[in-house]
Amino acid sequence: MTRNLTATLVDELRARIVDGSFAPGEKLPSENTLIAEHGVSRTVVREAITRLQAEGLVHTRRGAGSYALIPPASAEGGAAAARAAKTLDERRHLLAFRAAIESEAAALAAGQRTGPQLALLDAALDAFDAAGGNPASAMACDFDFHRSVAEASGNPYIVDAITGFGPAMIAMPPHRLDTAPGGRPPAEPRLARVAAEHRSIRDAIAAGDPLAAAAAMRTHLTNSLRRLGAESGQA
Repeated sequence: MTRNLTATLVDELRARIVDGSFAPGEKLPSENTLIAEHGVSRTVVREAITRLQAEGLVHTRRGAGSYALIPPASAEGGAAAARAAKTLDERRHLLAFRAAIESEAAALAAGQRTGPQLALLDAALDAFDAAGGNPASAMACDFDFHRSVAEASGNPYIVDAITGFGPAMIAMPPHRLDTAPGGRPPAEPRLARVAAEHRSIRDAIAAGDPLAAAAAMRTHLTNSLRRLGAESGQA
């Protein structure tokens, strides 16, 4: 019975994301709202959201809720969707695109960020630090930081672009997602460098310096491009 209820809720939410009832970047109803509207348990709601995350339709931000993403082409019958970067060349093109868009986003954010938006940046930084040597968790926190910068820019098209790519724009080679002996994730020195670069972006935005914020973002993404080397790297 629980499986049927979960599947039904997944089908309904998927349809609303694909047909645009939930626009890319829009926050989905809260767990309590979904429970009340659909007469299901919290377990059913959480399982449904997890399935939608696996399909690339939803991104959940810890403590903030779940947000609709641009549906992959396969989910909307071949309609346009954010292009997934799979090869090394595609990763390079994506980083070049991000450098152009996100540098401007950082500059705009420095000029008009609000207190709550700055708090979201800080929360993303803290979560990234808390991820420690766990690259998989760090990827999600990394995306949250970049999306928070986009939100602080006040430009909905920038938010849509970043939201559309989703956490997949933060690539990590599979071997760096493996755990070390004893179940602990391997040390990832790159994560410490990424954290420092994120902090520089945040500080420039907090200082209200558009030029410094844009420069810090461009430096971060340029460094990400250099880190690619012969493999996709943390961005």
